[in-house]
Amino acid sequence: MKTAVDARRRHLLREGRPGKGPVVYWMSRDQRANDNWALLAAQEDANWRERELAVVFCLASGFLGATRRAYDFMLHGLREVEERLRKLRIPFRLLDGDPVETLPRFLRETDAAELVTDFDPLRLKQSWRKQVSDAISIPFVEIDAHNIVPCRQASDKREWAAATLRPKLLRLLPAFLTDFPPLEPMPGNTALPPSIDWKRVSANISCDESVGEVVGREPGQLAAEKELAKFLKHRLKGYSSARNDPNIDGQSHLSPWLHFGHLAPQRVALEVSRAVSIPDEDRAAFLEQIVVRRELADNFCFYEPNHDTFAATPAWAKHTLEEHRPDTRPFIYRFDVFDRAQTHDLLWNAAQMEMRSSGSMHNYMRMYWCKKILEWSASPEEAWRTAVLLNDRYELDGRDPNGYTGIAWSIGGVHDRPWKSRPVFGSIRYMNDRGCRTKFHVDEYITRWLKPG
Repeated sequence: MKTAVDARRRHLLREGRPGKGPVVYWMSRDQRANDNWALLAAQEDANWRERELAVVFCLASGFLGATRRAYDFMLHGLREVEERLRKLRIPFRLLDGDPVETLPRFLRETDAAELVTDFDPLRLKQSWRKQVSDAISIPFVEIDAHNIVPCRQASDKREWAAATLRPKLLRLLPAFLTDFPPLEPMPGNTALPPSIDWKRVSANISCDESVGEVVGREPGQLAAEKELAKFLKHRLKGYSSARNDPNIDGQSHLSPWLHFGHLAPQRVALEVSRAVSIPDEDRAAFLEQIVVRRELADNFCFYEPNHDTFAATPAWAKHTLEEHRPDTRPFIYRFDVFDRAQTHDLLWNAAQMEMRSSGSMHNYMRMYWCKKILEWSASPEEAWRTAVLLNDRYELDGRDPNGYTGIAWSIGGVHDRPWKSRPVFGSIRYMNDRGCRTKFHVDEYITRWLKPG
């Protein structure tokens, strides 16, 4: 077969005999028209096969507990995808329901020539791909359009820490951190389907309606590009120090658009690496996050099927937590108390309210927030469940490898090492209010997010 746009990103999920219909790109994690290696590869294959190109998205209700906040952000972004593709005469279709059922049926009805999809390390997404592959007979290719260095290329095993993955990534990075070719129009495509009634689609979604949209966070690729431009202009300079203070607007704020695939991490890394007027330490600090730490999370989730549970805990951490399981907890809270931010700790409550109201939480506070859930839960298993449920309920970037890996680090010592032993935590790294007060103005943060009334 003809070499794809970047053959190293290809992973053959199944061989097969092509049909006479279109090459279909099953869009999932990377919900954008531009800067999308999977879509570019699907277009190249369609041109090589002399077939039409079609893009489909499978809309599954109740996906990993996603709320109205997440669905509205995603649907607004998909509406923009449809509009951009229509201008290029590339049809976009929304399939309603479980992709394991709806996608094979669509492929049979269209006599598809080939199926292309994007990479996702999460257990449920991997299960979908396996079941779809088993149900079809045409070629099925997966393209890692999310990682700069494709996950399988970077490592063939679960890495112990950033220190073990970093040299592998840096060795391969120059070959992969390249410009994207443009997505070309498909003038040979026949009639486009009618425009999707997005209001009707939104109204028919079955999800938790109690967590609404975040005001001021516009979804979609255009909004993502604007946010990236603001970061480059106003916040990249000084990033290496400002990013650690929850009271300073020093982070990129790009995580919601990265999570939904409205923005390619590779585009972000390219633009940051080209910002030569910015001090080297600031660019290096951000590239560590967008490349090493983010891809370490994908590595963990892909090679650890139990990435969202206590079963992912490494042996040393599991041993120390077992030893301290009988320890008396200073407080034990029910899930609803955590959810409503009604603990005794004003700093923890403020972090929870930041997440509830803004759809995100400062990275430093995420660590404190999660470790206190461990300290105030009856067991590490219960703490892990609580952290996952709260994160995925309120965070716009919930249900994401970064979130699951952060919880695994905070509670289970994943990618960390043993520290001084303490009650409840054992040798798991400890954080407290006093330590936070040496890092930033805690009372200012509390006042900001625990406003009267």
